[in-house]
This record gives sequence, structure tokens and C-alpha cells, in this order.
Amino acid sequence: MKTARPAARPSTDRATAWLRRRLGRAVVLSYAAAVLLPGPGLWLRRTHMAPLGELLPVTLHSAPALLSLVLFSAGLQVPVRALGGLLRSPRALLAGLALHLAIPLLVIPLVAFLLHQTPDSDGGSGLITAMILIVAMPVAAGATVWTGRGDGDQPTMVGLVLASTLLSPLTIPLVITALLPLLDDGYADTLTTTGHHAHGGFAFVGVVLPCAAGLLCRLALPVSWLDRLLGVVVPVALVGSLVLTYVNASGALGSFLAHPRPLLLAAALAVATLVCLLSFTLGRSAARLLRLDAPAASSLTLACGMNNSSAGAVLITTTLPDKPHLLLPVLAYGLLQKTAANRVVRARPAPSS
Repeated sequence: MKTARPAARPSTDRATAWLRRRLGRAVVLSYAAAVLLPGPGLWLRRTHMAPLGELLPVTLHSAPALLSLVLFSAGLQVPVRALGGLLRSPRALLAGLALHLAIPLLVIPLVAFLLHQTPDSDGGSGLITAMILIVAMPVAAGATVWTGRGDGDQPTMVGLVLASTLLSPLTIPLVITALLPLLDDGYADTLTTTGHHAHGGFAFVGVVLPCAAGLLCRLALPVSWLDRLLGVVVPVALVGSLVLTYVNASGALGSFLAHPRPLLLAAALAVATLVCLLSFTLGRSAARLLRLDAPAASSLTLACGMNNSSAGAVLITTTLPDKPHLLLPVLAYGLLQKTAANRVVRARPAPSS
């Protein structure tokens, strides 16, 4: 009875491991495909009606569907039973959650102040809006992969991803509302509408439910069924994340190529770099201040710097389809946080003595 299951998994596992090792390069190729062949991505960005009959029209949105797939896969891979130890020593988890809320309130006002010194007509409100929608998102599920590479504290990292995701229906509108005064009236109204959408269902339906469904499947399914499901869902979700990157990049880069704005691109890269650098630096400084051991320090640093940029991009795509330029700093941040995460897991910061 046990001979059939192991035979099917190794090839799938090898393919998944091969893709994970090359995920950074695959993301760059997704960006390149968006530049060279944006047509399919722009088509996928549009709303489509499924032909299921006149009485039951079904609207399909590819970006939210792909995000749900990625988050379901993340929930499916969470070792829930390994989280019990966090209840006995929750310091890193509580610190990570506090910093996840505090860092946007510390970093974004500084970035806004610097942008207000530039000659931009709206004081950089467009870029600030995009960055708010990034830093308000929960911790990226991909942070668990980087934790595994760097021998970090996996239960703490999983706990931070899970807790920030489950709390996102409360934290996303809270962060957006707190940072609204930094924007001019036009972008403040835009972000208010986006915040209402996040509070009204995006965070719960688009982020929490898929992750929770994956968790429930992991807890409820027998081991043999779970193994088969993981063997299918994980590689499909990895490919889905690349397709989602391509779809988002097609919208942003396609619009940019149609109406090139080099200064906007340079500003988007500069702002994304600054926010990413400050977030990781604050996370590492907090880990040293708390004197966490090296694995917990690595996990805390990653949690502070790695936000779910895909969720932010989908929120922009669904609520602000007329502002694809806001995706430029989101795409830049997505690449930069992976680069910074690679440095963190290589450095393996030790606690201060």
C-alpha cells in the first residue's frame, strides 16, 4: 500500500527545489517577459466573464485568483504543530508583530518628508501611496523559505507570517488611515477608497481565507492525501507566483513603455530602496537590542523587511486600475527585499554581547 506514494513525489520535489533555487532569476525573467511580450499579461489583467450560462455569470479576476493560490499553498506548508513552542517563549513573535505595525509609522513619514523637498508637483504622493500599500501588507509567506536557507528560527517565522496574515483585516486599514495625512487631497481620497476596499473584504477574502483554507487542509487531511496535495499545489503555486509577477509587471512596465517617464522610474527605485533598507535595518537593530539568538534575530529581521508585495500589487490592480504607474515601486520593492533577504541569511546576525 505504501509503494505508490513515494514513487510519485521525488520528481515533483526535485522540480520544486530546482525552481526555488532559481526563483530570483525566474522573477527577473518574468519582468523581462513583461517588457518584451506584455500583451498576454495585459489581457490577464482585465476582467473576464466565464460562460456558465446567462443566469449565472461568473466574473474572473486572474490576479486575485493567483494570489489566492499562492497563499493557499503557503498555508498548506505551515507546520502548525511546530508553533507550540512560541507560546512558551513568545518574545521574538511579539516583537516582530509590534515592529510590523511600527515600522510603517516610522519609515513612511521620513520618506514623505524627503519627497516633499523635491520639486515634484504632488510632493511624491503617488510614490508614498504605493509604499503605504506595501508596508501595510502582512509578512510575505516567502520569508519562510529564506529562513530555511539561513538556518533561522522557522517556528517564529511561521508564527509571524500566520499572525500578521490573520490580523491583516485590522492592521491594513489601521496603517492606511494613520498615514493618510501625508498625502495630498487627490491621493488621500484614492487611498481612502482603497482602505475601504481592504477593510470591506480584500484582506479577509483575498488574504486570510486562502491561507486559512491551506491550514485547515493540512490539519484535516490524512498524511498520504496531504503529501499528494503538496506535490501538486506547491509547484503549481510557484509557477502561479511567477505568472502573477508577470501580470503585475505587464501593467506597470507596459504603461511605462507607452509613456516613458525616466524620472518616475528613478524615483520609484530610490524610494523602494530607501524603504527596504530602513525596514531591514530597524529589524536587525531591534534583534540586537533584544539580544535574540542568531536564528530568532534572522527571522525577526526578515519579518520586518519582507512584506507581501504581491498582495499590495493585487490591491492596486483591483482598486486603482487607472494608476498602473503605482506598481513601479511595488515591483522594485519585490526584487529588493529578496536581495536584502539573501544578505540577511548569509550574514546570520549574532546577538550583541
